[in-house]
Amino acid sequence: MKQVITTLAMTFAVGLNVMAQKEKQSNMETTTELSNKDKAVALLNSFNTGDHEPIGYINSEKYIQHNLMVGDGLAGFGAVMQHAPEGGFKANVIRAFQDGDFVFTHTEYDFFGPKAGFDIFRFESGKIVEHWDNLIEVKPANPSGRTQFDGETKITDLDKTETNKKTVTEFVEKVIMNHEMDKLTTYINPNKYIQHNPSVADGLDGFGAAMKYFAENGMVMEYTKLHKVLGQGNFVLTVSEGKFGKGDHTSFYDLFRLENGQIVEHWDVIETILPKEQHKNTNGKFGF
Repeated sequence: MKQVITTLAMTFAVGLNVMAQKEKQSNMETTTELSNKDKAVALLNSFNTGDHEPIGYINSEKYIQHNLMVGDGLAGFGAVMQHAPEGGFKANVIRAFQDGDFVFTHTEYDFFGPKAGFDIFRFESGKIVEHWDNLIEVKPANPSGRTQFDGETKITDLDKTETNKKTVTEFVEKVIMNHEMDKLTTYINPNKYIQHNPSVADGLDGFGAAMKYFAENGMVMEYTKLHKVLGQGNFVLTVSEGKFGKGDHTSFYDLFRLENGQIVEHWDVIETILPKEQHKNTNGKFGF
């Protein structure tokens, strides 16, 4: 175990040195022709390979961290890598998307145990300068037999990105936040709604049953603020703040797939926000 951790630490240190040398050569120089999406995926895949080159896709002078369990900047990233468990971390990127300067991914992790996660990276001049994420433990398949990862992956309808983002924004604001349930079938296809939440079955019946369970057991699922909407084609990700369960301060990441202007598939990661005294950086969970 000590040998593995030492190797990871050395890899990280070598990566920083290589990156610094390249940046000194030219701040405008790019080492590859990769898209921002490719760079983000390469960085996550480096957990598997130990390749230090993708660390160079991070801006060494400006890396703002919104994972509250990680220190700010490259030092915080390096500290995580140096405390990797035996065998290191693993990341299997299931879906990856790009919206302007933002890249967002849906990933199956082995990160101090099996996790499902969404990551958001913001780029400036081809370098990662900011990172957000939401993580939750991997759970058994839901009542419809669906996992937190399976389902459609193909990106289509690139010409409908903005329209789909508008549809999802209205759904979250009107149905989820304002409880205008009469508009539910305006936004969700009642005949084809595939659900990947570990506790909820497919269809509107599954959605209704989940809401009934929450009400009967004194539990809440309250969205109080929609912070960010990102999309590419038929996929849209929303980042929201609210309360969940017994009223815990919560971050909601919801990924929707749309067909013909309606939501037909949904994945999510719901993470409790740490108390302020436990934060390892001062950037906040959101801050878009």
